[in-house]
Amino acid sequence: MTENASAAEPLAADSAIAVVGMSGRFPGAPDLAAYWENLLGGLCSVTDFTEAELIADGADPQEVRGRDHVPAKGHLADADRFDAELFGFNRTEAAALDPQHRLLLQTAWSALEDAGRSPLGGSARTGVYVGGGPTEHMLAAQTDPRLAASIGALQVRILTDREFLAPWVSYRLGLEGPSLTVQTACSTSLTAVHLAVQSLLLGECDTALAGGVAVDTVRKRGYVHQQGGIYSPDGRCRPFDERAGGTVPGNGVGVVVLRRLSDAIADNDPIRAVIRGSAVTNDGATKVGFTAPGVDQQTAAIVEAWAAAGLDPADAQYLEAHGTATALGDRIEAAAATAAFKGALGTGRIGIGSVKSNIGHLDAAAGVAALIKSVLMLEHATLVPNADAGRPHPELGFEDSPFHLVGRATAWPEPEHGPRRSGVSSVGIGGTNVHVVLEEAPGLGESGAPEAEAAPEVLLLSARTRESLAEVAGRLAGALRAPGAPSLADTAHTLRVGRAPLAVRGYVRAGSRAEAADLLAELASGGAAGLGGPDPLGEAWLAGELVVREGSGRRVALPTYPFAGESHGAYRLVPVAPVAPAGEQPEQGGRSADLERDVRALIAEALGLEDADDPEMTYFAAGGDSLTAVHLVGCLRDDFDLDVPITLFLEQLTLHEMARRIVTAQDGDDSLDALLSEFEAE
Repeated sequence: MTENASAAEPLAADSAIAVVGMSGRFPGAPDLAAYWENLLGGLCSVTDFTEAELIADGADPQEVRGRDHVPAKGHLADADRFDAELFGFNRTEAAALDPQHRLLLQTAWSALEDAGRSPLGGSARTGVYVGGGPTEHMLAAQTDPRLAASIGALQVRILTDREFLAPWVSYRLGLEGPSLTVQTACSTSLTAVHLAVQSLLLGECDTALAGGVAVDTVRKRGYVHQQGGIYSPDGRCRPFDERAGGTVPGNGVGVVVLRRLSDAIADNDPIRAVIRGSAVTNDGATKVGFTAPGVDQQTAAIVEAWAAAGLDPADAQYLEAHGTATALGDRIEAAAATAAFKGALGTGRIGIGSVKSNIGHLDAAAGVAALIKSVLMLEHATLVPNADAGRPHPELGFEDSPFHLVGRATAWPEPEHGPRRSGVSSVGIGGTNVHVVLEEAPGLGESGAPEAEAAPEVLLLSARTRESLAEVAGRLAGALRAPGAPSLADTAHTLRVGRAPLAVRGYVRAGSRAEAADLLAELASGGAAGLGGPDPLGEAWLAGELVVREGSGRRVALPTYPFAGESHGAYRLVPVAPVAPAGEQPEQGGRSADLERDVRALIAEALGLEDADDPEMTYFAAGGDSLTAVHLVGCLRDDFDLDVPITLFLEQLTLHEMARRIVTAQDGDDSLDALLSEFEAE
């Protein structure tokens, strides 16, 4: 360890950031447990599609059968599924909501639960720093006049544009810290992490969500290889390998939960790793072209990040590189990293790799996928290999560098001085370079110790549906039976303070992990909502009370919510037919039952209802809000020549009564203009 590193150690808790929660979905991995198993096995999770699969999913047959077409991608399965009701979206909104927004909302929820924090409006100020890529869904939605006519052009933009990624997370989860959508191309999600770190250190928030999402399309898609381009000719990405020929596109989503290390220790958070420093630079005009990377500022980002940590880059044992497997990109990154890690020059003792070999290039989510990989390696004290790793490319000069290409899973030995440390790099087209310094979590006591005799604990569970509650119980039973399971007391504490209270509830009362697991399995199989004997706390929970129980404990990582949403599809770029007339305009004064029926149908369409015939259904119960009201006022004026006051939609009316009132409304000529003016002013 360097002299600087030794001096920095006592200050770590004041200047470092703890990673206390993580969640992600990546090609071949619906959760982080599967992600780790794939990484550990050196598995390439890029999917090779058949011609029939691609054509059946809408690909152009002529393109698919072209000589240079490569039928491969880091495909994200079930990217169009969404638990819309859990997040308060009606069916129309859910269908219009971009799949990136849907996935990010669910992943943010899971990340907070992984941190042992309720995903709905925690007490700490929580910031959101995320970004995404361009999508087929967004382009198709924003260029479809029929959709704009159906739900309103402003609503289309808000539900599909990536600039609203962070605000939707803040709004639906009730998070009141800074909310920034970040955009730096391929380095977006690691830049988001850097900004979140700075926000925490400045005191702008006490908890931060950071990460990114990239789902350019939910469909099965290959790509066209061009000689001299960035894409691989054979559908495989081999960073720093002698067979490297380019990158492979991929889709995924990842979010980490960050807190100041001092706060995380004080609050008994589940610390998974520590960020000791980070830095961002840009190449400016010091490179050969706009899309080309540059050596000097990549080096500067690494050096500045380790300096911010009070450490020397030579204190690292591993570097998770950007590693696109392009000839220019790998060569420049190797040169930049060699210059930055010069304190270990010629030793070859620092492992190097890139997760793109496993899952492809995830664009805006690439950096957070790399960060999560590195955190998992620190947690397991294991270096995982590049998928299908071969010999390093001779032009990279690894034989005289600090690096060796990791080719197989190996134990990560404990350093002679200090904890295990790694660097994570990300580079964006346009020149934004990011580097993050990671360190293994401090030893604060181990979970899974033998349980001492103690009073029985009550485990409180909830979900949106009975089926989901059964799955929650089954997953928790499995977790309590697993090696290294948390104590029953910590489990009960985490369930009380780290889960949202949902409508369908159950509980078990048990005196040991084994007893709790058996009762949870019974609950999962359809047993009574309260098992293990009656308990006042449990019964109050079943009665719908918001149970708060005093007491301390550690927050521990437990299975997160099992989202059970259906497919809401995604819009596709297809030729658009001219907008059909909305129907004959009703004659003035013809306020008939037919008109009332047509108005109800318009409201039902805007709210995503199959019909509006339920006489008890109210506008707000059906998911109506002020923005939908703006759209409806405009449609009523344009399609039916009805001037309706916006205030009508703010009353607690059934849809039947609302339709009757709309037909007979005589005032409010300026209501739409007034509300739009107010909206623009805000």
